[in-house]
Parts: sequence; C-alpha cells; structure tokens
Amino acid sequence: MALLFRDRGGLGESKREMGSAGFPISDLPSPFGELGCDLSDSELRETAYEIFVGACRSSGGKPLTYIPQSDREKVEKSPTLSSSPSSVSPSLQRSLTSTAASKMKKALGLRSSKKSPSKDNSPSKSKKPVTVGELMRVQMRVLEQTDSRIRRALLRIAAGQLGRSIDSMVLPLELLQQFKASDFPNQQEYEAWQIRNLKILEAGLLLHPLLPLEKSNPASLRLRQIIREAFERPIETGRNSESMQVLRSAVMSLAFRSTDGSVSDGCHWADGYPLNLRLYQMLLEACFDSIEETSIIEEVDEVIELIKKTWTILGVNQMLHNLCFSWVLFHRFVATGQVETDLLSAADNQLAEVAKDAKATKDPVYAKILSSTLSSILGWAEKRLLAYHDTFSPSNIDSMESIVSLGVSSAKILVEDISHEYRRRRKEEVDVARNRTDTYIRSSLRTAFAQRMEKADSSRRSSKNQPIPTPVLSILAKDIGDLASKENEVFSPILKRWHPFAAGVAVATLHTCYGNELKQFMSGVTELTPDAVQVLKAADKLEKDLVQIAVEDSVDSEDGGKAIIREMPPYEAESAVATLARTWIKTRVDRLKEWVDRNLQQEVWNPRANKEGFAPSAVEALRIIDETLDAFFLLPIPMHQALLPDLMIGLDRSIQHYISKAKSGCGTRNTYIPTMPALTRCTTGSKFQSVWKKKEKSQSTQKRKSQVGTLNGDESFGLPQLCVRMNTLHHIRMELEGLEKRIVTYLRNAESSHTDIANGVENKFELSLAGCQEGIQQLSEATAYKVIFHDLSQVLWDGLYVGDVASSRIEPFRKELDANLETISATVHNRVRNRVITALMKASFDGFLLVLLAGGPSRAFSRQDSQIIEDDFGILKDLYLCNGDGLPEELVDKAATQVRNVLPLFRTDTDSLIERFRRLTLETYGPTAKSKIPLPPTSGIWNPTEPNTILRVLCYRNDEAASKFLKKTYNLPKKL
Repeated sequence: MALLFRDRGGLGESKREMGSAGFPISDLPSPFGELGCDLSDSELRETAYEIFVGACRSSGGKPLTYIPQSDREKVEKSPTLSSSPSSVSPSLQRSLTSTAASKMKKALGLRSSKKSPSKDNSPSKSKKPVTVGELMRVQMRVLEQTDSRIRRALLRIAAGQLGRSIDSMVLPLELLQQFKASDFPNQQEYEAWQIRNLKILEAGLLLHPLLPLEKSNPASLRLRQIIREAFERPIETGRNSESMQVLRSAVMSLAFRSTDGSVSDGCHWADGYPLNLRLYQMLLEACFDSIEETSIIEEVDEVIELIKKTWTILGVNQMLHNLCFSWVLFHRFVATGQVETDLLSAADNQLAEVAKDAKATKDPVYAKILSSTLSSILGWAEKRLLAYHDTFSPSNIDSMESIVSLGVSSAKILVEDISHEYRRRRKEEVDVARNRTDTYIRSSLRTAFAQRMEKADSSRRSSKNQPIPTPVLSILAKDIGDLASKENEVFSPILKRWHPFAAGVAVATLHTCYGNELKQFMSGVTELTPDAVQVLKAADKLEKDLVQIAVEDSVDSEDGGKAIIREMPPYEAESAVATLARTWIKTRVDRLKEWVDRNLQQEVWNPRANKEGFAPSAVEALRIIDETLDAFFLLPIPMHQALLPDLMIGLDRSIQHYISKAKSGCGTRNTYIPTMPALTRCTTGSKFQSVWKKKEKSQSTQKRKSQVGTLNGDESFGLPQLCVRMNTLHHIRMELEGLEKRIVTYLRNAESSHTDIANGVENKFELSLAGCQEGIQQLSEATAYKVIFHDLSQVLWDGLYVGDVASSRIEPFRKELDANLETISATVHNRVRNRVITALMKASFDGFLLVLLAGGPSRAFSRQDSQIIEDDFGILKDLYLCNGDGLPEELVDKAATQVRNVLPLFRTDTDSLIERFRRLTLETYGPTAKSKIPLPPTSGIWNPTEPNTILRVLCYRNDEAASKFLKKTYNLPKKL
C-alpha cells in the first residue's frame, strides 16, 4: 500500500516505531508517553489479553471451567454443547452474529467492511471465529497454545482463591506462581514470559503507580532487587518458594496501598497512567480487522462491551474510554498509510463525545491526558494543514476535510475547555475554528508562495541563454495566479466550512507576499526598462485576478468584503508605470534639449550642406524626435494616450527651443531700419552741400560698420545663411506636420487608445508650428530689411538721389537688388521664396520712401524731378513683377499703394502743399494751431493726408517758397 501523503517531516526516516501495517509513524508521538521500561507492543498486548480474559471469565455467572482445544472445537461445532451453561462462560463463548448491524459503527459513520475470501488455505487462516472470545484471540494475535495456557492458569487461580474477583488480584503475580518451565516449549520462552510479567509489575507498581510512591518505601526496594536479580537468574516460582513469598509480600504491599497509608480494599497494579491506557489501547486495537486493517470489525459492539469489563482493573472510565478510542481510531488511520478517511471521520465523531466529557469534568488528571492526546492529534494535523498545498493532491484531497475537522475539533477542546486564558475571556470574542483555519490558510499560502518564488527564480536562471530572459517576478505572477485559481477551485470550498471567507484570506495572503517582492524589486528600479514594465504589467493582471476572487468570495458578507480588500493595499502598478514612463520622457526630452544647445553652437548654416538647403542639425533633431516617438509607442505600457501629452509638451518645447536658437541674433525688421536724421532744410546748390555729403557719408559708413559689428559679426548671418535658417524652419514645420499624422496612426494602433480623441490637441506640436510660422515671418522681414538697409545701404541710402536727381537714379540699387533676388531664388525653398521676396519688396518700397522723405539735407527735389522718381519706382516695381514670372501683380500693386499715394505730393506745387499742410494741422490740433503751427511728430506711416509726410516733402522741396515757409514757421536750419 503506497503512502498518499507527502510528509515534509521526513515520514519513513525513523525505523524506531512502525504501524501495525508496517507504515512508519515516527512523526506521531504517543500522547501517553514512554513507559520507562523495555516492554514491546507484543508484550503489552499479551498482558492486555490476559487481563481481558480474566475480567471476562470472572464476570460470568457460572464457575470457570477449562476446556482443552480439542474439546473446544467439538463445542463450537455442536449447537447443544455450545449452549451448555455448565461448560462455557457466557461472556467469552457468546455466538457471533455476522449479519447484525453495528450500532457503534453507524454512530461513528463507518461503513460495513467488505472482506474478501482469504487467499491463505491454512486452517488457522481459513477458520472463522464463532465466539467473541475466539474473535478476540485472533484479533489480538494470540496463539492458541498461549490462549490455552492463560485459560488453564486462570482456572487454577480461581480454584485456589474461591470467592476472590479478578480485580482484587495482582494478575501477573498470580500467573507467575502457576507455571514452571515445563509448561513452555523451551526454557527461553519461559524466561521471556517470566521477565515480561516482572516488567509489568515494575511498570504498574514502581514506575507508574496509581498513588505516588516514596523512594524509600521498603517494599519498592525489595521489588526492585527481585526484578534486578531475575534478569540474571529466573525466579523459583513454586508455592513454597522463599523468593516467591518475598515477591508476593512486596507486590501485595505496593498494590494495596492507600493515600493515608492504610491497607486499601482495592488492588492497584495496572491502573496507573500511562500503563493503563497503553494496555487499554492494545485492547481497543483489537476492534480493527486483522486482515483488512483499515476496517473495524462488524462485532465491535460485542467486543467493546467485553473490553469495558477491564475498566475496574485498568482504572478506566467512560471519559478515558472515549478519549482513548478517539486516539486509537486516529492512530490507525496514520499507521495504515492514511488511506481510509472513514477512520478520520470516526475519530472526529468520537471527539464530539470527548468535547462533552471535557465540559462536564474538571479532573486535573483527565485534563492532562486530554491535553496530551489532543495536542498530539493537533500537532500531526497542523503539520499537514500549515502547508496543505504540499500535503494534498487530487489523489488524497478527500481526506483534507476530515483532517481539518479533526484539527479544528482538537483545537476547540484545547482552547475552550482546557485553556484557562480562554475561560477568563468572553467566549463570543474567540472563534477557534475560524482562527485556526485562518492560520492554516495563511501559513500554507506563504509556504506555497516561497516555493513558487524559488521555482520562478530557477526558471529564470534556466532561461538566461534565451535572447530575452523573462523577469522572475513576471514568471512568479503567473504562477501565483495559477496558485490562486487552484486555491479557489480546490481548497477554498473545503475550508469555507470553517472560514466563510477562505478564498479571500488566501488571495489576500498571496497579494501581500507578492506585494513585498514587488516593493523590493521596484526600490531598485530607476528607469523604464522592459523588465520593469513586464513585471508591473504582470503584477497589475495578478492583482486584478486576486481582487476579483476576493470580491466574489465576500459578496455575501456583511461588509461586502471591505475587510479583506483592506488587507490588499493596491500595487498601483499603473501609477508606477506612469511614473517611470514620465521619467523616461523627461530623460529623453532633457537629452534632446542638451543636444540642441550643443549642436546649434556649432551649426554654420551652410547652404551647401545638403541639396535641400536646410541645416543638418535640424535633420538630426527631427531624427531624434522620430526615434523618441517610435520608442515611446514601443514601450509595453497600457497608457500611451494618457502620457502622450507629457511627451508632446517636452518635444514641442525642445523644438521651440531649437527654433528660438535658429532665429536668435538675426534681428527683426526694426533692427535694420536706420535712425531718421533730424528734420532740416535741404541746401542744394549751397556751399555746404559737399561738406554735408562728406559728413553724412562718414556717419553712414560708421553706422554700417557699427551694425555689422553688432548684428553680423560672423558669416552665419549672411544672406545665404539667413535663407538656410528659413529653409530649416520650413523643413521642421513640414516634418512636424507629418509626425502629427503618424502619431494619430500610432494612437489608433495602441491597445489603450480611444480613437474618438486621437485627433485632439494632445498630439499637436502647437508651440513649434507656431514658432516656425512666426520664425519664418521674422526671418523674412529681418532678411529683407537687412538687405535693403544694411547690405545695399551704400547704393540706396548713400547713393540714390544724392545731389542731382537725374544723375543718381535707381539703376545701381536695382542691379544690386536683382543680384540678391537671384541668391534668394536659388537658396530659399519654393514654398517660402515668395514670402521672402514679398518682404524684400516691402522693405525696398519702405527704403525708397525713406530716401524721399527722410534722406537728409543731401537730397532736394523739384517738381520736375517727380517724373524721374515715378519712373524709378516703376522700374523697382517691375523688378518684382519680372515680366509675369515674379510676384503676382495684385500683390505688388497692394505693396506699392503707400508709395503710389505719396508720389503725387512731389509734383504738387509748393503753395498747394503749404495750404494742405496748414489745413491738416488745423484739423489735427484745433484752433490753437492758428497762432502757431505745431511741429507734427514723425509717425513713420507715410500718407498724403498726414501732416508730417507733407512737411517732409516741403523740407526736401528745392524752391524759395518752401524755404521761406519752413524758416518762418519752424526756423529750420539749412544745415546740420
């Protein structure tokens, strides 16, 4: 018969103690303790049988008569003889009725045994006992010769002591006197028999007497001396033997002691603990079938009735019987391989009687025996229940419920009926069954978790050679999920009988165990690695599964499972993933910003760096962004959409930083517009004209040098380089718009995305796109005004219409401007080109007007020059129209509106200009302007209806009427 239980305590390691079926039971210590003398089970069994036969025969109503074996067989075969009251004892020779149902077996919940025919054809095996006495002999494995000898001795004892009951005799002493060596097959067997009876006397009178024995007791000293000598030489047991008389004197003195020192009426030689219970255990074990050792015989009721006749000799009562029988049932289950769960149920049912007894008595001796017995049962049960995942498998799961019940029953009696601490407290406060079951669940799950942890670690080590080894906590999470499912399906339904939330407690324990490992793992994680994400995703799934089991298990509880859920503080795996992902985002964004700062310092904006004409640094920056987005959406996280705004904001700001750096130092429109000289009167034809030209030219040159030094100190701000900067911003803008479309695709493919918001503002490069737009505009204007007012200052500001108008016309400026337009057309991207040329056109028109209205005293115009000016402006306009290949005519006409509106002033006569100036000033300043016309401020917004514009035309009008008016009205000097 194979062992079904896997015993972590080393079942089978010790050969000291074996069960009746040959199974090791070293992990089940006897609750009755050691006897302290070398008495084997077979010796105890033979003594118990002697007591049993003596108690049963002496209780009969007729005198004992010895029947030889040959005659007894005749009696058994003959109905007439078997019923003769003069020849047999009614107790032992009662006929067996195999068809009678056992009330005791029914009460214990035991099935009727189903014996198979014996395969042994020997007479001793095939013959079926027909009396209770014969059945007990067979059950207790006593040989027929031994049985005959015992019966013969009892007849002799009864004949010699008529009227004395067996319980008033010291049976071993009486037996010793009845036999000589010739009554045994050999001398060795006789000596062994004699030594066995002396050891029984030693155990019952010296080692474990009912009443405490003083060490100095003379009788005890004599008895010890006799036993010691008997080991050297057999005792002469004849009736008149001196040694036998000394032995009898010592034994009787010890057996009939009383508490007060007087001679007792009762004989006490086998009723001391634990000898009495060890002997009684041998008798109770006869209730088990000698062939089918896991079954209790059908005749158990008759057998128990006879066994109870030994109570007066052994000092046993109903309470001790119930307790001892519980132990025997349980011990037999363990000793026979733990296969017959009915024995466990029977032991548990018998413990119900023990519980009643424990409540009904306060006997300290009984309490001690009870505590020892239940502690042994509980210890054995808890050794299995505290790690029930190791103990139980599909092949023996049926026994689990019985073992739990037995353990809980033992614990309840120990706690409720023995524990003084419990009695001092209100019983309502302690639920022993639930508390013990709670302990079993938590202990077993912790043990199982530790084993899964070791297994997962071993599995991880074996997968090291794989390309991507699985993290140990990911393996563990799956194993724990499987363990929780098994617990919920297999064990929790059984344990729920004693704990209403067995599954909830189990998963809460697993949740805590895994949570501790997860916390330790996360304490060492500083960045979002694939391992960390894999572990956190596994932890999140495990937690959801565990919580689901807990919720389902607690659905009918008063608090709805809140108590169990409170035991399961959330792992917050998603939060941890989000935190690590944000750290990952910040790291990538910071790295990009550092890269931008470092590489833009080295960027030379070379138009020949690539055929597209934009900066390599932009290409690299966009590549980094592209790779960052790819990497982000490859992260195995369930929250791409939620975290995308964080990433987009960071990337957007980094590119905005690039854009800001790209246009930094390039200036704006106002940077290049020259400061207007003070309002003065032209001096054309005067002797100061040449002097002013030299002075103005010198100042203009210094100004240009100053501007070059502050704004264009290196080649990176030349026209080609400015064009590259604009191309770069345009390229960034186009690429970002493409990325935005790709992000929408990324989001739609992400497992956690919501397509209804996939086109929201979260995936836009708002700042960068606006920065590109503004940057291109700013660079276009800066480039245009730099070309007009800085690069072409010599031909425009220093050359156009200086001195004689007819000899300093627009052509030199147009040629230079045309060359710059060629550079722009060849360098700037066609999508940006018209914007730059438009800005250049506006700048050139502004420059043309600035020459006419604020060109300084070196310029003077007559009404006749107006045609030249208009013709030159037409030439300037045609440059941008380029015979239909340039800017749209509507755009050019719109840009030329201001110049076109101002030019008619130059052909208007002086008086009309003065009159118009007076009228507009009066309208602007009111009646106060009649007495003294105020000097209108320079707004820079030239308009024929604006007083300052008309005043400037008068300042540069080369005639006497204008000079007189300006001198009289404002006392303007004719020189600076």
